[in-house]
Amino acid sequence: MTSKVISIVLGGGQGSRLAPLTQTRSKPAVPIAGKYRLVDIPISNCLHSGIDRIYVLTQFNSASLNKHIKNTYHFSTFSTAFVDILAAEQTPTSGNWFQGTADAVRQSLHHLAVHEFDYVLILSGDQLYQMDFDEMIQQHIEKGAEISIATIPVHANDVPGFGILKTDENSHITAFIEKPKSDFESWASEVSPEMAEQGRVYLASMGIYLFNRDLLFQILESNDHPDFGKEIIPDSIVGNKVVSYQYEGYWTDIGTIPSFFEANLGLTDDIPKFNLFDKNHIFTRARMLPPTKISDTHLEKSIIADGCIINASHIKHSIIGIRTRVGFNTQIESCYVMGSDNYQTLEDIELAKANNVPAMGIGDGCCIKNAIIDKNTYIGDNVTINCGGKLPDGDHETYAVVDGIVIIKKRATIPSGTVI
Repeated sequence: MTSKVISIVLGGGQGSRLAPLTQTRSKPAVPIAGKYRLVDIPISNCLHSGIDRIYVLTQFNSASLNKHIKNTYHFSTFSTAFVDILAAEQTPTSGNWFQGTADAVRQSLHHLAVHEFDYVLILSGDQLYQMDFDEMIQQHIEKGAEISIATIPVHANDVPGFGILKTDENSHITAFIEKPKSDFESWASEVSPEMAEQGRVYLASMGIYLFNRDLLFQILESNDHPDFGKEIIPDSIVGNKVVSYQYEGYWTDIGTIPSFFEANLGLTDDIPKFNLFDKNHIFTRARMLPPTKISDTHLEKSIIADGCIINASHIKHSIIGIRTRVGFNTQIESCYVMGSDNYQTLEDIELAKANNVPAMGIGDGCCIKNAIIDKNTYIGDNVTINCGGKLPDGDHETYAVVDGIVIIKKRATIPSGTVI
């Protein structure tokens, strides 16, 4: 059935909650796990599920995302498969940017209309999970649904952060409430015994929707509601057969700096909730990088990507991204270092030392804790980052602080001896 499906990955808005990581790139292009991009997650889930016609909708800072998609997803000349970017565009019928998730799809309907398909799978570009969409599609067909919504059982403590759906005994969605703060006990739904034992009896929308083609076109062309979650879905429950597809695996929305940080560092656990080593691995750009070289470094619960040169004394509970250079006697703890897009030559490094400026990467004698180091940064020797008390939130020229996490901005230079 997946041959009858087209998928749309929503790139999101300005991504202000992920700033400063989204200062120069769109949310789907933010690096994750040292070598991937966020957009690789929904695309990989689609490809493993047999869905190979995928549009990625975006409008903010899309250059790096375009480059990544172009360099990553190649299919046979004789295949109908594609992963294409659809950026906001002016047309004779619309001169506006995307006003929301539903409006983005509405403005892209003319691109979808040229294809043959029965179902449209709509996904978010900023979530971490592994799902077999074929199972969702099969249930959709078996239950005769017009719309299916992927839901995840959550505990009462989590309810205020989600749109909550109420279902009957046949998984039909009968009501929707947006982020209720209190008096939501009556919104409990039927869940599996395992979920009920954990107290996870409320069904939260995951922002993953499966529409019958004709209904999607009818809905979007008959109104101008801008958003799926806030308007289209609640309105569709009345008068349409809307079904819940319950998912009980690992899923997290990583739209904020703390959730993004926690999701990345969680990958270093002995048995992480999100399994990078699963048979349904994440697809990403194939790089011809050398193996990583590590010299006299104590490594503890860390992930080291390809092409790194590591001379640190200690790296703990951290992810070190591609092409990262770390100097001697440096300690890194609970950090996500994104790495670099290119190498400096030995001549460049020697010239930097001669001019007393940092080389690309992290220098000697540094102490860095609870930090995100964005790509292509230049951190000098004897730099101390977040190794004291909790820092107040703030946005500075070369770094920002969010909930005690220091983010060194992309291409920032941190001179030797700096203390943050």
